[in-house]
Amino acid sequence: MSAPEALIDPFGRTVRDLRISVTDRCNFRCTYCMPEEGMKWLDRVDVLTFEEIQRFARICVERFDVDGIRLTGGEPTVRAHLPVLVDKLAQLKRANGHTPDIAITTNGSTLRNVADELFAAGIKRINISLDTLQRDKFLAMTRRDELDNVLSGIEAAKAAGFTPVKINAVVERGTNDDEIVDLARFGRDSGIEMRFIEFMPLDAEQGWSTSKVVSQDEIVARIAEVFPLEPVPQRGAAPADRWRYLDRELGTPGATVGVIPTVTKPFCGDCDRVRLTAEGQFRTCLFATREFDMRVLLRNGASDDDIANEIRAAVGTKWAGHQIGQVTFVRPARTMSQIGG
Repeated sequence: MSAPEALIDPFGRTVRDLRISVTDRCNFRCTYCMPEEGMKWLDRVDVLTFEEIQRFARICVERFDVDGIRLTGGEPTVRAHLPVLVDKLAQLKRANGHTPDIAITTNGSTLRNVADELFAAGIKRINISLDTLQRDKFLAMTRRDELDNVLSGIEAAKAAGFTPVKINAVVERGTNDDEIVDLARFGRDSGIEMRFIEFMPLDAEQGWSTSKVVSQDEIVARIAEVFPLEPVPQRGAAPADRWRYLDRELGTPGATVGVIPTVTKPFCGDCDRVRLTAEGQFRTCLFATREFDMRVLLRNGASDDDIANEIRAAVGTKWAGHQIGQVTFVRPARTMSQIGG
């Protein structure tokens, strides 16, 4: 294997993290992600095969030394035979001989059935979405009565051996911001890092407004009123700012809480991510207005060099930042579930 080249965008950021949406389908209908009815799913023939996904990921890992792969959706666990794909990705090798870090983001509703198999196949880190601990509110936000299954899934992930297990909670003012402290307490008591995410303009019904955003500063202030905190030094390009509970030692389970301040304090300046949608469109940002069709290359005889050249060209268009709050901001035409969370 020849030495990999750094995949560097016009602003000097090196791409290290590939997010792959394995399906646009989901068994939830979260209000901040997709409409309750009327979603048009991709035809199965249009969704990348496991072999196509593995080939694209291999080029990113071998040519550009991408060291992290995260599987997303839709809900990735509704893709049939997902552990088979994980096993294929776990066989990839970087130039140093190491396997890329493989992670998954899931709503957790099926984990009680698949956590052990996914872990055995090669996923070691997992993020689980949980926006509320109240059954009626969970039903209102996800439009599904699955809270017990998600809570069981969190326990299944811990039992399977995933390290770390993190919980993601999107905070929307007037919807679940009254549970910020309760969710933080749940993370502390469960030995899990709770990560709060500022509400982003990716909802299908386009109800987002700045008035519904609960800022990082407000989230941290509310938690600190109950549990004193101190900031933890930033870790490279990680999107979350983190705080340690003063009564917990750093490194012990449940010792930290995080916030992803996408709107009020975006991490764009350190962003090292690129994305591949379920149908093979390559994006350099959640909010990018341009996509690059990798499926047409994968299915029409393109060489690895051809695909690598297209990846370079795409990364060369990456913006400095997402422009939320600026007059030039344009909402993505597709929902979060279609882009890949």
